[in-house]
Amino acid sequence: MAPSLRLPASLLALLCMAATPSARSEEEHYRIDPAHTFPTFEVSHVGFSFHRGRFNRSQGHITLDQAAGTGRIDVSIEADSIDTGDETLEKVLRGSSFLDVARHPQIRFTGDRIHFQDGIPKGVDGELTLRGVTRSVGLAINHFHCGLHPLTRKQTCGANAVTIVQRSEFGMTHLVPMVGDEVRIEIQIEAPREE
Repeated sequence: MAPSLRLPASLLALLCMAATPSARSEEEHYRIDPAHTFPTFEVSHVGFSFHRGRFNRSQGHITLDQAAGTGRIDVSIEADSIDTGDETLEKVLRGSSFLDVARHPQIRFTGDRIHFQDGIPKGVDGELTLRGVTRSVGLAINHFHCGLHPLTRKQTCGANAVTIVQRSEFGMTHLVPMVGDEVRIEIQIEAPREE
């Protein structure tokens, strides 16, 4: 008969703690504030100027674990909220030659491959779905800041992310190349932490 193995109580407790997942997660969840988040775009207009616009309605969530260097972002944009300052142009952009909002009411970006440098997000790779077409897209984050918001007194993170896409890859070939194929997209985000 083999002798029984007896461990000191302190060692046994330590082993149990090591085998149990930590109850305290470093993961934090943020909800995008639609009043301070307006994705914008710019595109060459007949080679003379850059036409700019924005989307007025968006929502989404961000999950961050800065210690682990992981996170996820999910942003949904209402395509018919496009705003260029020109109602006639907006009607054209909502139509089937461009955003086709009747069939594709949402533009969505989801990314779960966030690149950190010294604990700060510097970019995120994910998928952009536009007009029902999904493509891999990388966003460069050129500004990121978290802290206590002086007005709301809530922990808040803000970021500015930029990417460039070819609109023809999403089926928007109308007027290319007279109106540029290359579209610069910029998303500024404010997101209070969810309690």
